[in-house]
Amino acid sequence: MKRYIGKRVLTGIITILIVFSINFVIINIAPGDPVKTLMGQETDDPELRAALEEKYGLDEPLPVQYLTYLKNALKGDLGISIIYNRPVIKMITEKLSATILLVLTSAILSLLIGTIMGIIAARKEDSIIDLIFSGFSYILNSVPSFWLGLLFIILFSTVLKILPTYGMTNVRTSYTGLAYVWDVIKHMVLPVSTLVLIQIPLYFRIAKSSVLQVINEDFILTLRATGMREKKIFNKYVFKNAILPTVTTFGISLAYLITGVVLIEIVFAWPGTGRLVLTAINQRDYPTLMGIYLIMSVSIAVMMMIIDILYAMLDPRIRY
Repeated sequence: MKRYIGKRVLTGIITILIVFSINFVIINIAPGDPVKTLMGQETDDPELRAALEEKYGLDEPLPVQYLTYLKNALKGDLGISIIYNRPVIKMITEKLSATILLVLTSAILSLLIGTIMGIIAARKEDSIIDLIFSGFSYILNSVPSFWLGLLFIILFSTVLKILPTYGMTNVRTSYTGLAYVWDVIKHMVLPVSTLVLIQIPLYFRIAKSSVLQVINEDFILTLRATGMREKKIFNKYVFKNAILPTVTTFGISLAYLITGVVLIEIVFAWPGTGRLVLTAINQRDYPTLMGIYLIMSVSIAVMMMIIDILYAMLDPRIRY
C-alpha cells in the first residue's frame, strides 16, 4: 500500500508541474500586455514601462521568469497582483473559502441524490419510477448551468421574492451567530441548487449502470441460487462493488467543480474565485492568473490522489 501511495504522490507532483508549465506558457504568449493595461492606453512612457516590467519581473526572458516563479511558488509566494497590487496568495485565500463552501455542499448533495436515484432506478428497471428518473436526468443534462441559474433568479427572487439573488450575505445587515449562518444558507440555496441539478445526471447514470452491471454478474446469480435474501445480496455484494465508479466520479467532479464553478459564481455574484478569475483575464493580470491556475491544478491533483488511495482501500485488487 505504501508503494502504491508513493507512486500516486509522484504522479500527482509530475502532473502539477506539467499543468503549471503549460499554463505559464499559454498565459505569457496570449495576446495582451499587462503593463500597457496598467499604464493606460494613452500613456507611452518608456521609463515607466521599464520600471513596471522590472517591478513585476517581466523584463526577464521567459525561462528565467518560469524558474523564478516556480522557486517562489515552492516557498508559498505567488507574486504580487498587477491590478490590485496585493499578494496573490492572500487574495486567493480570501476568496477560496467561499468557493470551497459552494463546491463541497453541492458535490455532496448531488452525490447523495444522484446515487440514490440511480440505485432506485436500477432496482426498479423499466418501471414508472425508472422512466421518471431517467427522463428527469436527460432534461437536466441538456440544460446550461448559467441559464438554469438565471431562471432560478427570475422565479424565486424576482417573481416569488423568497430568496436573495446575489452575494453570500446581506450587506445591509451585520448578522452574528445563528442569524449569520441562516443568512449564508439562504444565499446558498439558489447557486447550490443550480450546481446540484446540473451534476445529478452524472451520478445517476454512473450509479444505475454500475448497479445493473453488478446485478447481472455470474456470482450474483450464484448467490441467488443458494437462497440468500435479495436485501443481503444487495447490501453486502452489489452495493459495495457498484459504488466504486461513483467514488471515482465524485473525486473527479469535485476537483473539476472547483475550476468550473466560476460561471455560477459570476451569475449569482458569489464572492469566490470566479470574479477574481474574470478580472484577471480581462486585465491580463499574469501573477493572479498563474496563482489561480496553480491552486486549481494542485486541487485537482490532490483530489485524484485521494480518490486513487480510497479506491485502493475499497478494492484491494487495485493495489496490485
